[in-house]
Amino acid sequence: MTLAPALRHHVADLLAAVSPDAPTLCEGWTARDLAAHLVIRDRRPDAMPGIFIPAFAGHTEKVQDARSKKPYATLVDEVRSGPGKLSPMQVPAINERVNLVEYATHAEDVRRAQPTDVQATMPPLPEGTEDAVWSSLTTMGKLLVRSSPVGVTLRAPQRGDVELKKPTDAGAVVLAGSPVDLMMHLSGRCERSGVSVEGPDAAVAAFSKTKLGM
Repeated sequence: MTLAPALRHHVADLLAAVSPDAPTLCEGWTARDLAAHLVIRDRRPDAMPGIFIPAFAGHTEKVQDARSKKPYATLVDEVRSGPGKLSPMQVPAINERVNLVEYATHAEDVRRAQPTDVQATMPPLPEGTEDAVWSSLTTMGKLLVRSSPVGVTLRAPQRGDVELKKPTDAGAVVLAGSPVDLMMHLSGRCERSGVSVEGPDAAVAAFSKTKLGM
């Protein structure tokens, strides 16, 4: 079963439920900025390198700034309608691998940044998201903790433990929480993740200074 398309619609629903100036957990980005980011991922392959490679970031920023000037409702519709005809995201297997965690993370970026009473009115993540995210984290998680000075193990209820990085001379920590909470923590949204970091005080302190994410 593929979940990326359902998660894309879920992100669009959440974006539609807030104002364009609503906050998100992406530092410095409003809901409008986040919508523009998702659109260029799906529709502007030429702007993708700048998301990951600083040398190309200027072009990506120009494309995103231009896109964000569109009416907010148009941006949300573009998020909902998905990739353009020439986008590699049209291939279901590529879309699932590249966008499943992306959409799930950004959905929570919108939801968790809102007041508690607003969050309560928002729809839950699609069924199966927790399992799909857990499966992704057991592989891509190693990349997200690559700079950790200590070992890292994930622990999720009813799913057991997965070691992402072997213990080092500085020790090891266990990150405990739901798969989606762990996803948010590993992508750097630590304050809103709800994850507990367990281990010796020195190892926990060392891990807390780690730059997580891509």
